[in-house]
Amino acid sequence: MSNPNITFIGAGNMAAALIGGLIADGTDPQHITASDPDPDKLAALADSFGIRTTADNSQAVAAAEVVVLAVKPQVLQKVAEGLREAVQQHRPLLVSIAAGVRCATLDQWLGGGTALVRSMPNTPAMLQAGATGLFATVRVSERQREQAECILRAVGLTRWVEDESLMDVVTAVSGSGPAYFFLVMEAMEDAARQLGLDSETARLLTLQTALGAARMAIESSDDPATLRKKVTSPGGTTEQALLSLEKDGLRESFARALGAARDRSVELSQLLGESREKQ
Repeated sequence: MSNPNITFIGAGNMAAALIGGLIADGTDPQHITASDPDPDKLAALADSFGIRTTADNSQAVAAAEVVVLAVKPQVLQKVAEGLREAVQQHRPLLVSIAAGVRCATLDQWLGGGTALVRSMPNTPAMLQAGATGLFATVRVSERQREQAECILRAVGLTRWVEDESLMDVVTAVSGSGPAYFFLVMEAMEDAARQLGLDSETARLLTLQTALGAARMAIESSDDPATLRKKVTSPGGTTEQALLSLEKDGLRESFARALGAARDRSVELSQLLGESREKQ
């Protein structure tokens, strides 16, 4: 991607992660601007990355080809409505990383007719190991899709979905997903301590095993089911553990959990949309 002028509205952790990833990928820091009312956050980004900063959102949008909306969903309406005039005048590509805000709702807040990409990054993006789902509205050109993908790909893997309703599934799988694995790690550590290991040994063995399994799954040409079979000897210890997990309904539990997360994502999107209609 050539170096378009990119503005970040919001200077929190995810904005910092994306800015760091972009610069590591070769983006000129002078092509990046961050806008935020908190001068300490702006100073930290300027010191760390050498980017431009401002407290004037409209001024920042006026100079941008791409605008990344990196604010919390609860304040996005106020921020978007404040940007409406600048967005309508300059017509940048808008990339939202605000969870749960549907494109139609955000487009309305911005005055309509916008080129809008909705994204769902997850917290490992802060380590440039994220997984992000993307959805583009019909006004987004192929070049703009590439620009949005390059920005999010700077912090990890990206995948497009062509139906916006699937963003609720993305939220359930990768948006909330890190917490599921943390819970599994926590449960394994607890079980290991109950079986006699000291806390540090239980923790380190669990975390390194999780890291190794994830790397094997990513780097192998085999799918997880095949990898599982390869490490499961008939009549061995692994088989007994897996039989116990299957008997206890592990797959069904995950299916219910992801379904519950997807349903809550739908509910939150509806609530955020309704807040606009009531005003």
